[in-house]
Amino acid sequence: MTKRSLVLMALGAAMIGACNASDAEPVDLAAAAREVAAADSAWSAAASSRNLDASADMIAGDGIMFPPGMPPLIGRSAAREYMRQGFELPGFHISWVTDTVVVAAAGDFAYTINRALQIVPDSTGRIDTTYAKAVAVWRKDADGRWRAVADIWNDGPQGERIVPVAR
Repeated sequence: MTKRSLVLMALGAAMIGACNASDAEPVDLAAAAREVAAADSAWSAAASSRNLDASADMIAGDGIMFPPGMPPLIGRSAAREYMRQGFELPGFHISWVTDTVVVAAAGDFAYTINRALQIVPDSTGRIDTTYAKAVAVWRKDADGRWRAVADIWNDGPQGERIVPVAR
């Protein structure tokens, strides 16, 4: 086979690949947003019921949590340990609502904006109720599941629904 034949075959293969790529079905961003909202709601339900396995599974293996006043928790196992400690506290409760979901054009990343309620007993047994605002970055993993790759929150007043300004 000549060099010219190999070049023509390579160009043909590239053109076929390009045609196949352009023939790919467009991403249904509304469906992806519903999937992310469902994943976020399932995570809140798991955390609210103190289901450690289901809660930890919502964090990607390479995910990072950024709890207020603490160093980042890098990886699912560090996040799981943090959750375990909270879930073991008598009277502990956490839940949140998803106000906004934005999905990237490629349909493989998204972010959510949430409002949370956290009830934590302090060392004297006094119950401390806090409200928080949060952002989570989600990635669609190879297994097709949406998992949080970054989760950050801080305290704030109980507030209205958080919706970004339209672009």
